[in-house]
Amino acid sequence: MVTRWVISRPWRVLTGAALLAAVLGLWLMGARPQFSGGGYLATGTEAARADAVLAERFHAGLPDLVLRADARSPVTDEAVTRAGLGLTAALARQPGVERVYSYWNTGAAELLGADRRAALLVVDLAGDDAATARAAEHLVPRFTGRHGPLRVSATGTAYVSAQATAVSRHELLRAEMVGVPLTALALLLAFGSPVAALLPVLTGLFAVLGAYPLLCALATAMPVSALATNLVTALGFGVAVDYGLFLVSRYRQELAATGGDAREATLRTMRTAGRTVFFSSGTIALCLTPMLLFPVPFLRSLACAGIAVVLCSGLVTALLLPALLMLLGRWIDRGDPFARWRRERSAESALWRRVARVATARPLLTGGCCVLLLAASALPFTHVRFGVTDYRVLPPELESHAVAAGIGRDFALPWDRAVTVLLPATDAVEQEAEVTDYALRLSARPDVSRVVTGLGAYAHGREVAGPTPGSLLQITDGGTWLAVTGTGPPSQDPALVRTLRALPAPGPHLVTGSPARVLDTKSALAHSLPFIGALLIGCVLVLLFLFTGSLIVPLKAVALAALSLSASFGAMVYVFQEGHLRWLLGPFTVTGELETSMPVVMFCFAFGLSVDYELFLIARIQEEYRAGAGCRDAVVGGIARTGRVITTASVLVAIAVLPLLTSHVVLLKMFGCGIALAVLMDATVVRGVLVPAFMRLAGRANWWAPAPLPRLHRRLGLHTAFLPSAPAGAVPAQQKQTVRKKIRT
Repeated sequence: MVTRWVISRPWRVLTGAALLAAVLGLWLMGARPQFSGGGYLATGTEAARADAVLAERFHAGLPDLVLRADARSPVTDEAVTRAGLGLTAALARQPGVERVYSYWNTGAAELLGADRRAALLVVDLAGDDAATARAAEHLVPRFTGRHGPLRVSATGTAYVSAQATAVSRHELLRAEMVGVPLTALALLLAFGSPVAALLPVLTGLFAVLGAYPLLCALATAMPVSALATNLVTALGFGVAVDYGLFLVSRYRQELAATGGDAREATLRTMRTAGRTVFFSSGTIALCLTPMLLFPVPFLRSLACAGIAVVLCSGLVTALLLPALLMLLGRWIDRGDPFARWRRERSAESALWRRVARVATARPLLTGGCCVLLLAASALPFTHVRFGVTDYRVLPPELESHAVAAGIGRDFALPWDRAVTVLLPATDAVEQEAEVTDYALRLSARPDVSRVVTGLGAYAHGREVAGPTPGSLLQITDGGTWLAVTGTGPPSQDPALVRTLRALPAPGPHLVTGSPARVLDTKSALAHSLPFIGALLIGCVLVLLFLFTGSLIVPLKAVALAALSLSASFGAMVYVFQEGHLRWLLGPFTVTGELETSMPVVMFCFAFGLSVDYELFLIARIQEEYRAGAGCRDAVVGGIARTGRVITTASVLVAIAVLPLLTSHVVLLKMFGCGIALAVLMDATVVRGVLVPAFMRLAGRANWWAPAPLPRLHRRLGLHTAFLPSAPAGAVPAQQKQTVRKKIRT
């Protein structure tokens, strides 16, 4: 009904779309959305609650901005001290600055460099992640550089966020300038006609243009990661171009079959490939929805971005593309610049027909070899290690990364190792004996090297230093906190966190610090993953059943998608955790870990794309089978007719994420690499070999479901009503009785 309405008034639809695009474009030119650079840690955990108390009662926690001040003489010299105090006071007067702690106004030893020629200024900024990033972006140019005898440089979570946002914004522009021409060229080579190649590109541009304002609006109501903008451009453009590719390819076939009747060809295209696009966009959105349930803001913002752009892609494909196809008619095949060199091609791919015939002739051999190949690729994932992103996500040459690395080398402050034990109901003055005894007991443990309290510092079961002016930061009315440093390697820090939480304390206690935040985030994801994964798979199974009416095909799709994704995860560990192939992907910092949320992101997005390709392939195989072809002929014919299109679609997605693959932000590089590997492997090894091998072995059982389910499927009216007129491998038209029987079964 929607398609008939669109093709009956195509000029109105296109005029409305052009006006809407102009309005959105003008609005985006003046929009200043406030995106977040953080959100990688889980909310609602013990560490998060402790951080909230530390910030409220002690004005402590992760510093938003850290300035490193270097001098040629010791920082205790009179001229350097005067300059340091002046810099501290000037910073404290700036809008958006809540507090400034420096070596000069606290005397804290951890803020003094090992060579006594460098000191730190720690700045707390007001507001959420987006507000602190904006403040850091404003303050750093004014307070870095030469200030009298001091040379000042900057880092900190807010400045890392600001620089990540700036890099993402630059790479977003590069993605648009590189991805669109490359996609258009690939489509031109695939279609031959500039008109046909332009239609999927227009679909992609409209989809991104529609999704980006939704993302900006969401940023006013919830934290939205700055990386989501890159994801919207890459994934949205790739998915929308895929949809346009599938519909234009089918339209050209239907146009030839109907003798050039554009109206009938458009209707037949939307009843077949259009129906598949409808289910596909719903499936991908469904695969992304469970990410909203994870207690990690970064995942929720990516889910919102992905759902918005996928639904926009489906909407544009359903409304804009039929109007264009109706108006173009046979003009869609005009102007092939490669006609002189291009051989006449049929709708089928001879190469994929041969591959499918080999796979179906020896299904156990070919399928078994593919399974072994994918399993071997997945082996590195068995020793994966997870962590949470930090300054190392940025290139080493950026200021925030370089300064943070230098602080780690030159200062005794263990930024990424210190564990904070919060005693919110223990008064350090009134309960001095209990706090001291607790600190002594902790420092005597073999897995603890040092304990710092508001009453002094302790190591090896004895006091090694008394209180300093900076110790007052650890004491407030009715509460105190201790900083504990472990002795072992970083891999033992999670065990130390668990130990500190289990040991008795002078009163109620909460444990936080970087190791505790990482541990709690991994635990929160691990706790949520089984339920959310089961929910995701269950919903996909239901949706695939509604599409196919079969129980076996959905189970096969989920199993093969999981196998393909496992191989992609193994490659991610091999490249980004272990540091191989950096010469191919460009330089990046190898941390020996994968970002904790990245496998979740990869699973949801790549799983959705995998099921997307499954829908287009199964739809064509099912058409062949319902038209009367035998099982093997239907499988071979379906792959022959969709193999070239699915391969081209996977290449287009890989091209769309190519700017991410070359990104200077490790998370974007990781996402681009993972998506490109997943779609290329899925479109070739899985769709070309594993699917036909499995379906050949299953035979007629591919379309089996318990008796009540087919009746439900027919009652819902979701079966494909259109039967193609002359598909490859179809039986003669006089065998209608056989066709009707297969439709009923």
